[in-house]
Amino acid sequence: MGAVKRWDSAGRIDPVAYQVAELEPYGVSLKAAEQAMHLVAPSGAVWSGAAAARELFRLLPVLRPLAWLFRVPGVMFVTERAYRWVARRRHRFGCESSACKRGTSESRPPA
Repeated sequence: MGAVKRWDSAGRIDPVAYQVAELEPYGVSLKAAEQAMHLVAPSGAVWSGAAAARELFRLLPVLRPLAWLFRVPGVMFVTERAYRWVARRRHRFGCESSACKRGTSESRPPA
């Protein structure tokens, strides 16, 4: 989440850990939130996993030059599988966020 905040020079993205986010208004289940990041647009559109990453690339100026890669045939298929693989192992890749440390709904703070 720190990188997103640093790269979002326009301040359009408000990263929120799923443990404290209000998920219900966006139709996102706790299980889905535990398994993948979600991006919610002001219009109410919701993307998850690799599709959310694709939208982040499009929105963040530093990543925008690479956003075209997601339009290459087969890239979303491969990206989604890679995203799921990394997400299941994110704690092994040095993720220091509270989302990685807490991991599951059992440790979710009370609403």
